[in-house]
Amino acid sequence: MFLMASVLLGMLYYWTTESGYRHLLMKVSTDLAVADQSFRNTQQNYLTELSLLAQSLQFRKIYLQSNPLSPQTPLKAKALTSQLKKLKQLSKLDFIQLLSTNGCQLLQPQDCSGSTSPLFKQAINGRAVSGVEVFSNLQLQKFSSALAKRAIVTLIATEKAKPSAKMVEDRGMILHLVYPLADQQGKVQALLSAGVLMNGNATLVDQIKATVYSDLSLAYDSVGTVTIFLQDVRISTNVPALKKPEDRALGSRVSEQVREKVLVQGKRWIDRAFVVSDWYISGYLPITDVYNQRIGMIYAGFLEAPFKRDFYRWMWQLLLIFVVIVTVFGLLVILGAKGIFKPIETMVTVINNVRKGHRQRIILPAKTSNELLTLSLEFNLMLDQLERQHDHIQYSADQLEVKVSQRTKALNQHIKLLHNTREQLIAREKLAAIGELTAGIAHEINNPTAVILGYLDLLMSELGEAGEKVSDEVELIVQQVERIRSIINDLLQFSRPTESTSELKNLSINDVIESTIVLIKHDLNAKNIQLTLDLKASTVICSNRQQMQQVIINLLTNAIAASRNHGRIIIRSRNWRQQGILISVKDNGYGIAAEYLQRIFDPFFSKTPGGTGLGLAVSYSILQGLDARIAVKSRPEIGSQFYIWLPKNTSQLAATPFKIK
Repeated sequence: MFLMASVLLGMLYYWTTESGYRHLLMKVSTDLAVADQSFRNTQQNYLTELSLLAQSLQFRKIYLQSNPLSPQTPLKAKALTSQLKKLKQLSKLDFIQLLSTNGCQLLQPQDCSGSTSPLFKQAINGRAVSGVEVFSNLQLQKFSSALAKRAIVTLIATEKAKPSAKMVEDRGMILHLVYPLADQQGKVQALLSAGVLMNGNATLVDQIKATVYSDLSLAYDSVGTVTIFLQDVRISTNVPALKKPEDRALGSRVSEQVREKVLVQGKRWIDRAFVVSDWYISGYLPITDVYNQRIGMIYAGFLEAPFKRDFYRWMWQLLLIFVVIVTVFGLLVILGAKGIFKPIETMVTVINNVRKGHRQRIILPAKTSNELLTLSLEFNLMLDQLERQHDHIQYSADQLEVKVSQRTKALNQHIKLLHNTREQLIAREKLAAIGELTAGIAHEINNPTAVILGYLDLLMSELGEAGEKVSDEVELIVQQVERIRSIINDLLQFSRPTESTSELKNLSINDVIESTIVLIKHDLNAKNIQLTLDLKASTVICSNRQQMQQVIINLLTNAIAASRNHGRIIIRSRNWRQQGILISVKDNGYGIAAEYLQRIFDPFFSKTPGGTGLGLAVSYSILQGLDARIAVKSRPEIGSQFYIWLPKNTSQLAATPFKIK
């Protein structure tokens, strides 16, 4: 009997130990994933903040006025340097510099020390990029001696670490950010390079720790920690120091076993690990730099001791219960061996089922002795307690997964909000700049063009028959003047699209399309293009006829320009979800390259010879004023298809999502 009780106690100890440690390892695995995602999000947030500041109207104005590629006057260089210092303070960066596209300092032309980073080559393509790099102390000295001094970490002899003769780590792990600066034509002419030093960056690791280990996420007295390593050296951590627990264990090193698996083999570590002075349930992931080399690790973990303390306290309670049960059980066996065998067999069967993972209780016949009934009741209570603890651990794990999901969702929402805010700021600055430009152009050009046309008419009248010799040249002048006036009108309409949307009437879109075809029939015949109308929309919409004609003309003109001789254009109209109309204009022309699809609605962007880049921009602006939407899909050498969603009434479509199938 004593042997049976010992086996049962050992079985419960093994089952509880394995289950408890499995859940602890699951938790630290989740903590490590959250810490790694938080580190990446912090890097992206720095890049987003730098991008927003670099795109601000104030910086762009000073940057363009300074003309950094030309020889700098002291006054302009001082204004640009002051603006860079302001950007550094606003975004809490450790350094910021203005570089040419080959990596040379524009404000210090003799310095080209940063030209080897692959981030510069990526940024030249017009995309803001970031990554982790290791800078030597000499490179940090060029930014400031204080920054180079901050990077120095004195190595501390650490138990279980790989032996090393190195005494000081003076390199710096940098979050390197590069933003491309374009001129007024959109060509990248300079790079804005900035960085954040990880060495001794307590704010960063404390922020990640607050994200990973919030209140009530750990056992009582347990401590959650986060660390960033440069190679195997702690350069930023909230792990307490060995001799001064109030300090941080900067300069201490990771154990040789962890170093071999994470840094050398590039694998994740999830297990118990000796951290500075104690055992932690730990997780490690390698950190790779912009050269795809493993340069360090990120760590998340919590003290093992509080969990073991709770576990052993519970085991002592369990052991006490078993001692009582075994004692009572032995007395019952001595007093009534025959009447006890069958209840014992029942209990052994239940124990075996529990060992297999089944939830079961001991049920004895009513004629069983009171002692055995009491024993079975106490055993059932013990199983209840075990199941409650198991359910509590499982519930905690489920709650942890829910919190991780919620926080990940919140982080993604913040990133999306920043992205949308950035796009809105860029769009507003474009419209403001075009509005100012348009007002000046309209004033300065419309009047002279009217005078030119008037005097041309007078000149032809005065020349009489002699003017017929130059009639073709005069007609060419008139056409070019009219083209100038057309461009000015497009600019005016693009910058103030809502000024002509007051005359809204009920329209049949099919009638508008058919009447518009007459206006571009000559262009169709010039290239022998076959135009097919498939108009089945019957919904009446409230819109502006002239503006819709202009949008359709712009789309057809682009389709004709993109088509080959003897090409084909198809115009379709359909009722859409009982909310409005869907129009599509499809051609089998040259198509649009994927890299240009995001820019075709930008003003002045055109790949068509002789094009102004305003047709699609004006159409987009008109449709926005009418609460309509426009989209495009295209494949090079196959053709393009534009879609227009028109609501029955204005403001109806804005609340309805749509997508191209």
